[in-house]
Amino acid sequence: MDLILAVIVACEVGFWVLIGAGLVARYLLRRPRLGLLLLALTPVVDLVLLGATVLDLRHGATAGVAHGLAALYLGFSLAYGHAMIRWADVRFAQRFAGGPPPVKLHGAAYARKCWTDVLRTASGAAVAAGLLLLLEHLVDDASRTEALHGLYPVLGVVLVVELVWAVSYTLWPRREPART
Repeated sequence: MDLILAVIVACEVGFWVLIGAGLVARYLLRRPRLGLLLLALTPVVDLVLLGATVLDLRHGATAGVAHGLAALYLGFSLAYGHAMIRWADVRFAQRFAGGPPPVKLHGAAYARKCWTDVLRTASGAAVAAGLLLLLEHLVDDASRTEALHGLYPVLGVVLVVELVWAVSYTLWPRREPART
């Protein structure tokens, strides 16, 4: 396995371990400050991945798809990280601390959430594209960064899919299930 792919996997595992540990500390151990500290450490995982990617390229590696995936991971982690933590927090609080169940959105409220996700996806794609450009600039050798160019269209496709999703739920809103 490519070193950068291994670092990406380790960072993803580390991200969820920190979230799990933070929620366990917050709700099961009743240590909210420790829980907050552990949750606040999740961006450190992104810094580790960025550092590993830059170091690998600065030491002469040819930028491959794995380096590009690191940029995409970082962009979307920054854009969606807080929302993912909030998602996990609500479910953990319900399961282990008697918190309320997650709110299921319908109609216009769900469409607004979809449009919020379009903005998140656009910001994640913008950050990822900026990181791809940064990696190209750091390497400063077009022959060693060719693989990164193929990832820009992927960002466009992801954004278009998110946009189609939001438009579809705006035109055909999710209906609330019938109550019994």
